[in-house]
Amino acid sequence: MKLKSALSVAVLLSAYVARTPADEDKNADPKSSAFELFKQLAGEWTGKGEFGEMRIVYKVTSGGTAVVETIDPGGDHEMVTMIYPDGDALALTHYCMLGNQPHMKAKAKAVDNKVAFLFASCSNMKSDKDMHMHNVTFTFVDKNTLKAEWSHYQDGKESGKAVFELTRKK
Repeated sequence: MKLKSALSVAVLLSAYVARTPADEDKNADPKSSAFELFKQLAGEWTGKGEFGEMRIVYKVTSGGTAVVETIDPGGDHEMVTMIYPDGDALALTHYCMLGNQPHMKAKAKAVDNKVAFLFASCSNMKSDKDMHMHNVTFTFVDKNTLKAEWSHYQDGKESGKAVFELTRKK
């Protein structure tokens, strides 16, 4: 009887120990994972933006650990944004045509199909009064529709918005 009880405890304990946080993530709704939403953007998108008609390409890279957003690939206003998990958050670095690189952070889960990145720091600025992209909110309207609203700052305050309304190119 003692052997049977000990065996039962060992089986239960090994099942508990074998369970990892990754197992719990498998049961989570993948639509709530902000990074998974960005990975699902892979492909070409078109729409209207600050400079008129535009094209944006999303690519999953680095073994699935980052998403590259290329705005106006090959054009005069080409810019690249890297989106990647950072601990229990999501991070973004925007390589801007202004010559600076704002770094932003967001929560790891989307709220109401939105992912709001907030300013964390910026490389290549002489002062915090230099013009730079400060925040961006991505709204995942549906599988084939995306809205991105970028806020830019100058002289330490918001000085405008660049809003892109995009549809997946088929």
